[in-house]
Amino acid sequence: MTNDSLTLQLLGEFIGTMVLIILGDGVVAAVSLKKSKAEGSGWIAIALGWGLAVTLGVYCSAFLSPAHLNPAVTLGMAIAGLFKWSYVIPYMIAQTLGGLVGAVIVWLNYYPHWKETDDSAAILGTFATGPAIRDYPMNFLSEFIGTLVLVFALLAFTRGKFTDGLNPMVVGVLITSIGFSLGGTTGYAINPARDLGPRIAHQILPIANKGGSDWAYSWVPVLGPLAGGAVAAWLYMLIP
Repeated sequence: MTNDSLTLQLLGEFIGTMVLIILGDGVVAAVSLKKSKAEGSGWIAIALGWGLAVTLGVYCSAFLSPAHLNPAVTLGMAIAGLFKWSYVIPYMIAQTLGGLVGAVIVWLNYYPHWKETDDSAAILGTFATGPAIRDYPMNFLSEFIGTLVLVFALLAFTRGKFTDGLNPMVVGVLITSIGFSLGGTTGYAINPARDLGPRIAHQILPIANKGGSDWAYSWVPVLGPLAGGAVAAWLYMLIP
């Protein structure tokens, strides 16, 4: 049940997004970093890990907030009339800060492994997303489509009747499905806070062997998801 206090709701969004990133970026680090026991586990492990990360992030925060954990979801819910517009910016800030802190915790957890990993692109990939083929319009479109599917489905879920406590699991299945089906192009940020917060952490942390934070690409996983979430809400509102 969502708390009436905005402060507690923001705490919930911060905690949930932090857990999301600890477990989500954590699985990418486990697969990508040298001398990790999970090194080389591949895309299936990453997609499943992110689905579980979202589920558990929601479970950790839903007693405090709506557990959006994603500025694109917050924006979509506001456009659809299901969320207060005055809360949108504070929610987005709390989510992004949660993403940043979660990334710092991943860095600490894998501290010895950064020094063992000489691939700066793989290191950045444990924090933020990047395109398989750099084509900004198509990369934007991929993030737009993935987030449109996400937010439209979440809005559709509000009309469904889930047994109490099962909704986060269904959301995790949705994230996993998006990862498997649509994520191969850009790494499916589908969440500005998921990408921007950890990218800031990558920029400021003294990570061994890191390269640049690829700020030239950073607008794609921010604006693409926000646009996709907005359009998803407008499409949802067309349905009686």
